[in-house]
Amino acid sequence: MAIENLKNCDMRTLARIISAVENDEPSAQTILENLQPDLLIPVIGITGPPGAGKSTLINALTSSILSKEKELIKGRGIGILAIDPSSPFTYGALLGDRLRMSSHFNHQKVFIRSLATRGSLGGLSAKTIEITDLMRSAGFDFIFIETVGIGQSEVEIASLADITVLVLVPESGDEVQTMKAGVMETADVFVVNKSDRTGADTMVQSIHSAALISGKEKPEVVLTVAGTGKGVDKLLNILLAKANAIDHKKKADLLLEKALQIIRQWMLSDEDILHLRAQLNNSNGNMNIYRIASDFIRSIRKN
Repeated sequence: MAIENLKNCDMRTLARIISAVENDEPSAQTILENLQPDLLIPVIGITGPPGAGKSTLINALTSSILSKEKELIKGRGIGILAIDPSSPFTYGALLGDRLRMSSHFNHQKVFIRSLATRGSLGGLSAKTIEITDLMRSAGFDFIFIETVGIGQSEVEIASLADITVLVLVPESGDEVQTMKAGVMETADVFVVNKSDRTGADTMVQSIHSAALISGKEKPEVVLTVAGTGKGVDKLLNILLAKANAIDHKKKADLLLEKALQIIRQWMLSDEDILHLRAQLNNSNGNMNIYRIASDFIRSIRKN
């Protein structure tokens, strides 16, 4: 299929193209080099600790957008990338998020894709950048990315998303007090989900206090009960306002970081990694990793 027809392809074809990129098939390089990502399409990162209700919240936001379909959806609709932990046997995604979003799974304006972390840190898949750009080229109106939910290392999502939403629950109060400043600073919107539980107001105060300590302006905090839809419309309105206010001229540093990540991925082949691992395995504890790295860099530059 010609890459220029990406906006017109059916969902199954789109899924096959994503698989080709995710699995580094021979056609992947050509596909990526011919993409034309629309940077005006908002990418919204949903992050937070396990059990905060991220999948349920995305499901509720999707319902809210679909209820305003004539107003908000002009193209393909809503694309959802759910980053799942890898199966230890197949290294594929465990697909738990697809189960929690099953009410929209067959909707013609909703595309849900699970990506496996495959050992990547930071709560994202190694191919999230490429697949996000592929979806931006496919004409979606909104793209949601849900991270694995591994706590303080989730700062990585802020380097990819236009808007980062940190989802917490009332019981997370102690966690907020010990959370790294970087996590607090990366969030554009805070959501206290399951706010019908005791301690929701205290949680809001904890977020404001933590932001004050980290030098951040008073953040926007939304109380939601994603399971019932409470507060979800308010959250959507905030996200829409922020999407309309994104300064795309300030994306140079973000694009540079993306380019560096892609270069790092493409420069290291599987054979290179296996060779380095073999050297380290044979070191008997006496190997100088800095010398190994230096020799490796020199060998790349010679080629």
